[in-house]
Amino acid sequence: MTKLNKAYKFRIYPTREQASLIRRTFGCVRFVYNKMLDDRKKTYEKYKDDKETLKMQKFPTPAQYKKEFEWLKEVDSLALANAQINLQKAYQNFFAKKADFPTFKSRKSRQSYSTNVVNGNIELIDGLIKLPKLKWIKIKQHRPIPDGHKIKACTISMTKTGKFFVSILTEYEKKIVEQPAHLLIGLDFVMNGLFVDSETGKKANYPRFYRQMVEKLAKESRILARRTKGSSRWHQQRLKVAKIHDKIANQRKDFLHKQSYRLANQYDCVIIEDLDMKGMSQALKFGKSVADNAWGRFTSYLEYKLKEQGKKLIKIDKWFPSSKTCSNCGQIKEELPLSDRVFDCHCGFSSDRDWNASINIKNEGIRKLT
Repeated sequence: MTKLNKAYKFRIYPTREQASLIRRTFGCVRFVYNKMLDDRKKTYEKYKDDKETLKMQKFPTPAQYKKEFEWLKEVDSLALANAQINLQKAYQNFFAKKADFPTFKSRKSRQSYSTNVVNGNIELIDGLIKLPKLKWIKIKQHRPIPDGHKIKACTISMTKTGKFFVSILTEYEKKIVEQPAHLLIGLDFVMNGLFVDSETGKKANYPRFYRQMVEKLAKESRILARRTKGSSRWHQQRLKVAKIHDKIANQRKDFLHKQSYRLANQYDCVIIEDLDMKGMSQALKFGKSVADNAWGRFTSYLEYKLKEQGKKLIKIDKWFPSSKTCSNCGQIKEELPLSDRVFDCHCGFSSDRDWNASINIKNEGIRKLT
């Protein structure tokens, strides 16, 4: 049996008092994170020339700050403890060269905090959820959490439109039987359709939700820019802009979940390129288009859906010349401009450029499997 984690996100409807406490918790968690980061920086600057003394320094904990800032006692202590854990992870990722150096959190960043299950402090019963310090809150549970799933933690978040959500992290055991790779498919990332598959040569036909709303978003943003910041009309317009962003994000997530679900159920193995999307968006100046496609989010959805069924997601090297290689004879072209949308080879093979690339990706994945 394998232990797996799965999160279920639901909307919650706190009372005015509960919503106020949630917002205060957001602020306290942000304050503690920034305070610990600032203290760490100061300690480093003080002892950076004395490595032995620096190693012996003990960094402060949220509990120590409560002596000076008593208002921290009003919020969930587990949320503050998780802020410390998150900072520690940020440092570990930095030293492992997986991320940049930790930065201070802003009020404009995502509003959320996490808490853990301790002595039954989190419960879910008939349209209500009990959370630390908040007691019982109304929840819209649109789907049941399966039997055997044990609640481990909860993350409470608030969108820019003022909606509150809770993401319930569960742990469960499942016997995962590794599936033989009988049905395989290669996917080539394309800017105007998300991907082209190797089996049919068809695109996913991603609707490009951001591009659909870009004119309306620009219009509402211009109106917001003309409002006096902080006024009631400014807040009303800010809400309009935030709702457009929310709609785009929700449409995108829905599409990506449906596409990844279809592929995970239909195929035993999916093969993709391990692309550097950030580098691609900067080098090719396609930042908005790359972000709108959300390829990274799509592949993460696909990976966990396949893993849960004992199936595989194979990533091939990003430098593999999938576009320049002929899928028929294997000859590699020295140059192939982006403007050339049809791949023509000396062997007589002719195909859509992206379809040819997806076939090569599939063949390279098969080679890695054997």
